[in-house]
Amino acid sequence: MSPFAPLNLSATIQSTLATIGYLEPTPIQIQAIPPVLLGRDLLGIAQTGTGKTAAFALPILDLLAKKKSLAQNRPIRCLILTPTRELAAQVGESIRELGKNLRLVHTVIFGGVGQNPQVRALQRGVDILVATPGRLLDLKNQGHVRLGHTEIFVLDEADRMLDMGFIHDIRKVSAALPKKRQTLLFSATMPNEIASLATSLLHDPLEVAVTARTTLVEGINQKVLLVEKAHKPQLLKHCLEQENIERVLVFTRTKHGADRLAKGLTKQSVQVEAIHGNKSQNARTEALRKFKTGQIRVLVATDIAARGIDIREISHVINFDMPLEPENYIHRVGRTARAGRTGVAISFCDTSERKYLTAIERILRSKVPLDLNHPFHCAQEAPTPSVPPSPQKKKFATHAKRRRRSLSRTESGRPASGKSLPTPPG
Repeated sequence: MSPFAPLNLSATIQSTLATIGYLEPTPIQIQAIPPVLLGRDLLGIAQTGTGKTAAFALPILDLLAKKKSLAQNRPIRCLILTPTRELAAQVGESIRELGKNLRLVHTVIFGGVGQNPQVRALQRGVDILVATPGRLLDLKNQGHVRLGHTEIFVLDEADRMLDMGFIHDIRKVSAALPKKRQTLLFSATMPNEIASLATSLLHDPLEVAVTARTTLVEGINQKVLLVEKAHKPQLLKHCLEQENIERVLVFTRTKHGADRLAKGLTKQSVQVEAIHGNKSQNARTEALRKFKTGQIRVLVATDIAARGIDIREISHVINFDMPLEPENYIHRVGRTARAGRTGVAISFCDTSERKYLTAIERILRSKVPLDLNHPFHCAQEAPTPSVPPSPQKKKFATHAKRRRRSLSRTESGRPASGKSLPTPPG
């Protein structure tokens, strides 16, 4: 019996899963698939790398395949909204793979590329549309997207949507959808803003959560290397030569830093590409293709560009720059050890970044193991946090400063007002 049989997925989908190598359902899939098949609204809290995409894609494919649309011209029956182009493309690829034996049509639309091929695909008719908010609303305003027959609405990575300022776009899209629909909302974190959004979009939802937001995916071997900032490029070269690296995703803080690092590695005959927000979508897609097929071993990326990358063969993640936000550390290192594999996460930390390491360890509630066995090790003192003076001490210090200034002026022959003292008679 198929390990997916208890989830009540169709025999066709179970056969597809066996063919493409899905061995067993993940916890989020076990919890989410049955209620979605029953038509329930769902609020899913799940980290990257937990099988979240399949958790909503599988039941959606099953539902749409079993229930034929009564409308003509193949209207959009499912809308999946994602925050970034890369995640949209990744979700589209998953739907293509999981639904390859079903007679369903899907397409992906996002900005950064010409709209004409996307418009033609929409005109031919699609069952499932994966989209980013900006391009979706743009094509809707032009009359190319009609959402009147949408039965299922998925909001993926909702916390990232809010971080990127898409809340108003989400509400515009929601207002254009039929009120009677099934809505699924997935998020890695559950801040108050997400709770409020869920309340406004979902009807009597079932809430499922598989990990806390500060929990790493299992199978990740972490280590931090203390190094001076100027020595980081040499340390990276050392790691690429010493570590058993199949494919490595290297994170930098800035777009310029990604380009500079990739250029330096290219000069050292390393097969590398860089992706970030300033790259064209075609360039980013081509870089990801080369990385996925093994044509290049190293991909340098910023946080925004790497969101949604789901490549099982990533053996290592290297934080060339420590992330400013501790939550981003979890998203970064979660790009390895996917689909039950193991992986290595290496972080380069210079003196100025110790505060970021401290914040990461605070949310992880554990220390990241320190690796001293490298030629560029630099013993660093942890920065001493500055403690603001108490109001009483601050008031006393200000009074003392004014007193000293007044005495100084008096001794120099000038009163505190700045006027010269009168010359005494005689």
